[in-house]
Amino acid sequence: MVERCQKKESYSLLARCGIAFSLLVLAILFFALPQPNIFSVNGFPFLAYFALIPVFLLVRFVSWKTVWLWGIAYGVGAYCLFTYWLATFHPLGIFVISFMYGLYLMFAFPLLKAAASLFPKWGWLVQGLVWCAYDYVKTLGFSGFHYGVLAYSHWRVLPLIQIVDTVGLWGLDGVITFTSAWFTGVIVDAYRSLKLEGIDTGLKALVKKLPQACKKHLISGCCWLVVFTGVLIYGLISPVDYSEAPQVEVALIQQNSDPWVGGVSAYQRDLKTLMRLSDAALAENPQVDFVVWPETAFVPRVLWHYQHRYERDKFQLVDDLLHYLDDAPVPFVIGNDHGVDGLGNSVIDYNAVLLFTPKENALPPAPDIYGKMKLVPFTEYFPFDKQFPQLYQMLLNGDTHMWEPGLEPVVFEVQGNEGDTKINFSTPICFEDTFGFVGRRFVNVGAQAFVNLSNDAWSKSLACQYQHLSMAVFRSVENRVPTVRATTTGQTCIIDPNGKILTMAEPFVETYLVGSIPVMDKTEKTVYTRLGDYVGVIFAVASGLVLVVGLVVRCVSKKRS
Repeated sequence: MVERCQKKESYSLLARCGIAFSLLVLAILFFALPQPNIFSVNGFPFLAYFALIPVFLLVRFVSWKTVWLWGIAYGVGAYCLFTYWLATFHPLGIFVISFMYGLYLMFAFPLLKAAASLFPKWGWLVQGLVWCAYDYVKTLGFSGFHYGVLAYSHWRVLPLIQIVDTVGLWGLDGVITFTSAWFTGVIVDAYRSLKLEGIDTGLKALVKKLPQACKKHLISGCCWLVVFTGVLIYGLISPVDYSEAPQVEVALIQQNSDPWVGGVSAYQRDLKTLMRLSDAALAENPQVDFVVWPETAFVPRVLWHYQHRYERDKFQLVDDLLHYLDDAPVPFVIGNDHGVDGLGNSVIDYNAVLLFTPKENALPPAPDIYGKMKLVPFTEYFPFDKQFPQLYQMLLNGDTHMWEPGLEPVVFEVQGNEGDTKINFSTPICFEDTFGFVGRRFVNVGAQAFVNLSNDAWSKSLACQYQHLSMAVFRSVENRVPTVRATTTGQTCIIDPNGKILTMAEPFVETYLVGSIPVMDKTEKTVYTRLGDYVGVIFAVASGLVLVVGLVVRCVSKKRS
């Protein structure tokens, strides 16, 4: 008898582990699939509405002793699958990001379990609130990272994303997350009904109970439907009409190479390619008002090598570039590794954008300059070199280029060929257009458009480039300004103020893209431009307060009993 009981207990333990592992695998898959991924660059956005069900069920199913381990496993697995391309970026890239999110979720999973435990009836709703708070908090600080936020899966669903000009990304994220939380509540209630009735809790029996459980959640389901309908209606009536706005023409150059690979010979090759493509674009489109080259498209430090000429091969490239820009018919916006003299013989580097206007500031070079403010953590910027010298040295030994962060948002101005149209624009560099607060800062100081310069060539991944593009779309809608993207290998494109991609160059080819962008009147700012990520802050504060109140009530109840 004892042996039979032990076998039964062992079988039950294996069965529980099997269920937990199955939920974990589903959760990891559902994390990646709604977004651009290895299987589809467009992603499967409808899956976003169910993506968190396995997560919310998993934390309920596993014990308090192990829930944090499952959080680590989910974080590592989800980001290894979703950002697999980081393995080509840096030897430590995939390890650092996956471990970092494993650490984050090691703390988030117990909070999700606490939500279910402290609120037996409404735990599903609190779980959704906690997840929205986590989604927002993970984007803050030095290591902030927007990749993986569910709302980004809807980058092509234009009617639904219009709401972000009012409630930001986090309002839409809340609408999507609520569905997973609601279905979790239905499943949990169906399971409880079976347990109370002493009925077999197998999958078939559970499915039969779902309609009855749905009725218990009818009011909350109807409330979500009303909100979702409101979001759709808003999406149909809110897009801005820019048909009467003045237009400027821009040429976006895509050289199809990683400018950092190959040394001086590669710099020379890329410069010839960039000039050739620019000349072709201007010859075929004389109405172009300015030309944009991608992030660090020209690597040698323009101003520094012009002043310090002892590296003659690099100075010669700089001299060739400056004479070309001075003779050009229009201004050029170029990405450059901008250097200034530091202490001793050191050089302080900035990932920068330089604006050259022919016959004005090209020879001698005195361009308008913007330095990238939000640098990529660990691979472009690591402020803890004194605290973690060994890790810092490991980063330097890999394929990294550390920069100093810029301090201020900059607005450039270009006058159109016609003379009566000018445009003020800012230039978020690569990683920066994944952050709403960066774009908002630019618009608040006068930007009428975003001109993004990116280099994703290192990833050798179309999914990576589409994931980046999917986030850039939201910056236009949040602030109702157009975005143009000049990239090394893709996705070079033009995005209108409503988030619609008007035209896009073929990726992984040498090419250029010419198109018009409207000059938007920004005297009327959107709610998001004025208030920022206030919905994310509300989620973070509310979830903390609700959990604290739940814990206090539980402690008081225990004392009374």
